[in-house]
Amino acid sequence: MTTVQTLHTLQSQFQQSLLLDQPMDAALLSARGVAQFAVYRTAYRARLRAALRDNYETLPLVMGDEAFDALANAYIGSHPSQHYSLRWFGHQLCDFMAANEALVDHPAMVDLARLEWALRQAFDAAPAELLTSEALAALPPSEWAGLRLKLQPSAQLLAMQWAVGPIWHALKAGQDELEPPEALDHSLLVWRLGMNTQWKSLTQLQADFVLGLQAGQPFGQLCATLAERVGPEQAAASAVALLTELLQAGALCALPTPISATTTR
Repeated sequence: MTTVQTLHTLQSQFQQSLLLDQPMDAALLSARGVAQFAVYRTAYRARLRAALRDNYETLPLVMGDEAFDALANAYIGSHPSQHYSLRWFGHQLCDFMAANEALVDHPAMVDLARLEWALRQAFDAAPAELLTSEALAALPPSEWAGLRLKLQPSAQLLAMQWAVGPIWHALKAGQDELEPPEALDHSLLVWRLGMNTQWKSLTQLQADFVLGLQAGQPFGQLCATLAERVGPEQAAASAVALLTELLQAGALCALPTPISATTTR
């Protein structure tokens, strides 16, 4: 075996043993190398646990160090890191928690983890020009029915089963005494404004409006759906109120520039 082949074998064994948390073949290493690899193997998992703590800031606080480390170790064993950046390590943790209830003291922790991950995703989302009230005011009335508004890239709608908002706020404020979360089917809108991530609890009417936007429904169809929910007399006012809230929050993309406006004459 050539030196290059030996090096390749050593590198492959090193990677596999590290990812699978197994000792290396002692025939490939000296006694000192075996001991050094054991240290590296321990440090590698410690770094992955630290990455999970960073990506899910409030989860370790509510779970406690011992329980969170147990969850992290189980996740690392089931989902070895596959990305070159630790920023994305943990993208399957929420589903893993939901599938392994014995590792989680309370099911509300899954929703808390989903909120944390959504906030991380929002922070890293692509920037976009935002819709302004001036742009909407300049829109001809004849174009409103067919208007298709889009949420900005950082915006996400989360379907939640527990009221984790108060816990999140309490943990962020450094409070130790936490009230047990209440079961509550509701939706959260997560987005980024400037460099700050945001989230907001939505009513069912607000959530349905956002779902319509995500589905690409034109404004006329959104209003027709509202008319079925709140009545024809209130539909227009409700649509304006819902649209204004999203506009003021900075959650909508700017309208596309008409082709005629960008054509060079």
